[in-house]
Amino acid sequence: MGAAARWGGMAGVAMLALPTVAVAQDVDPATEGDDEIVVTAARTILPPNALPLTIDILDKQVIDQQIAISGSITDAIATLTPSFSPTRGKLSGAGETLRGRSPLYAINGIPQTTPLRDGSRDGFTIDGFFIDRVELIYGSNALQGIGGTGGIVNQVTVGAPRQEGVSGRALLQGTTGDGFEGDAAGGKAAGLVQYKAGRFDATFGASYEQRGAFYDARGRRVGINLTQGETQDSRATDFFARVGMAVGATGRLDLIANRFELNGDGDYVAVPGNRRTGLPTGAVRGNPPGKPAANRAEALSLSYTDTDLAGGNLVTQLFFNRTYDTFGGEVTFTPTFQDPAIAPEGTLFDQSENRSRKLGAKVSYERAVPGFEALVATIGFDALFDKTEQRLIATGRIWVPPADFGSLAPFAQANLKLFDGLVRVAGGARWENVQVRIDDFRTLASTTYNGRNPATYGGVAVTGGRPRFSDLLYNGGVIVEPIAGVRAYASYAQGFTMADIGRITRAIATPGVRLDDFLDIEPVVSNNREVGFEVKRGPLDAGATYFWSSSDRGQLLIAQGNGIFEVQRQRVELQGLEVNLAVRTPLPWLRLSTGYAHILGRYDSDRPADGVVDTDLDGTNISPDRLNLAADVSSGPLTARVQTQFYLSRNFRGKANPNPDNNFGGYDVTDASIRYQTKFGGLSLSAQNIFDRFYIDYNSDTRLPNDNLAFFAGRGRTFTLGWDVRF
Repeated sequence: MGAAARWGGMAGVAMLALPTVAVAQDVDPATEGDDEIVVTAARTILPPNALPLTIDILDKQVIDQQIAISGSITDAIATLTPSFSPTRGKLSGAGETLRGRSPLYAINGIPQTTPLRDGSRDGFTIDGFFIDRVELIYGSNALQGIGGTGGIVNQVTVGAPRQEGVSGRALLQGTTGDGFEGDAAGGKAAGLVQYKAGRFDATFGASYEQRGAFYDARGRRVGINLTQGETQDSRATDFFARVGMAVGATGRLDLIANRFELNGDGDYVAVPGNRRTGLPTGAVRGNPPGKPAANRAEALSLSYTDTDLAGGNLVTQLFFNRTYDTFGGEVTFTPTFQDPAIAPEGTLFDQSENRSRKLGAKVSYERAVPGFEALVATIGFDALFDKTEQRLIATGRIWVPPADFGSLAPFAQANLKLFDGLVRVAGGARWENVQVRIDDFRTLASTTYNGRNPATYGGVAVTGGRPRFSDLLYNGGVIVEPIAGVRAYASYAQGFTMADIGRITRAIATPGVRLDDFLDIEPVVSNNREVGFEVKRGPLDAGATYFWSSSDRGQLLIAQGNGIFEVQRQRVELQGLEVNLAVRTPLPWLRLSTGYAHILGRYDSDRPADGVVDTDLDGTNISPDRLNLAADVSSGPLTARVQTQFYLSRNFRGKANPNPDNNFGGYDVTDASIRYQTKFGGLSLSAQNIFDRFYIDYNSDTRLPNDNLAFFAGRGRTFTLGWDVRF
């Protein structure tokens, strides 16, 4: 860390490159024998070392181990990736960032984020049991279209079976706090059956998970966020299906369907904490009004691939995706929903629901240029159509007006190998064309997001429109690999995403606004530059990446002092240095790894903006500095892991005079997992927060300093006992 410290104010340091060392799992016959994993999110079949990108892959063994410890894919990614914000432990992922910007969540390349009104539920759209690997591409890029200004989190579902006949796997888990409180108990059951007969194969699976109440290290129930939603006190089901068929010698047709639903049980109500005394928000049994917060995601995709079509690789995909994000509600939390024409002030209850429907298509073709085999070229075209609205489901009112989104984007990439692979040059461009259509609408009777008097009633009429946006987005880079396993690279890539138009339009409080010329809904275009160095030879897996990123009209969530966050469009600059080191020790059964991340982000706080960044991004928009340490043991049928995450203190400073109550004091959490393989399956025991450290989570500690109903403690020591088997 001494070398890292010398970077001083240059944001800096280290992402743990996720170890893909096998933890206690049987070998999956679907992946056995693969010499190299293709990173599908990169839109190429070239290996990762041929790309000027920072890429990590979490394999099935790592995913299953981390989910057993922490409970979800997003928790697993956040735990293992220092430049990713610590999760909130809630159903909502609002404010969770990668490299200080929002990542794009995708499943098999299908975007889960709603482009016009982000409900922040995109991390809970599939059960991790059906995920074979997670591909992480760091930094802004437009490879997958709208989104991804912080990076891409692509979840690749279970592959087609390779062995003839019937195969499958099953999982049983039980979870409880160390106090063995009755309402803390939870459990999970999941199963998957696969069948292959010649060219035809099919996969069907289902999972069910019941989560109990969470307890902190002092034996108190962790507070309930009724509005944004909870993973505690909930039930989740998932149904997965995949049917495939080989076409000719190199073609394949796949139909994949998934339906995920997580529903809160609604057994608790929140008890205010006290920030001054350090008492966190709690929960007691009760019956909150309305429907409990919930999330439902339904997806269907049809793909055709051919690895040798006219000497190249063809990938096509059609997809349909539909989500329902139900938010809870309380009278005391919803001054925005007040309307004296419906009920007296302070008495009207309501709650909202995001409804989104996506239809899209992707096609790409890649091959070496005939007669110039050192040059590999890719051409493609993406189309995405989305319809989204946010309704108040108790009174039937519209909060965010129905909005139609359309994106058409041709792209081209090229990768040139020089000097027998010593040098590679890569680059490309994507032409993003977007149209948004919103009809005339009127905001709610009470609009509280603009920082004005929340008791002022009278919605304003807004003239709709069909604004269009287009931009040519570039990327390019160079890789030097003097010897196998040692490479350096430098790259530049642009990212493109829509601002949260729903949050912006529902907050309009000025009469006479016309959406056709309303600047606040312009897209966010980010510019990412990075240089990196990697060594992957023998027992050593190490790397360092320095990046800096900027956007002239970034998107920030700014607290308005009433429990509501307003989107503001301002210049944002970030920089950081990510470093990782993993080594197989002289003891063949022991592998040690560490990573450290320090990221600095600033924005232009002046209104109107003057283009000069002058204030630190707060905890709603950027992750804390982080040090990760881990040890992995693998000896015969026994595997184990111990990991510690140190979240380091941070003070927020700047011209905007950030509230000192939002400064972060830091904390550390240690987890452990052990697994033993028997001929009847694998037995595992995992423990989260094994030292039972009491702490206030990062998100709670760095925002809303006057809100005692959003002051959440982290989860205390928690055990998960599991059994899994393959057949």
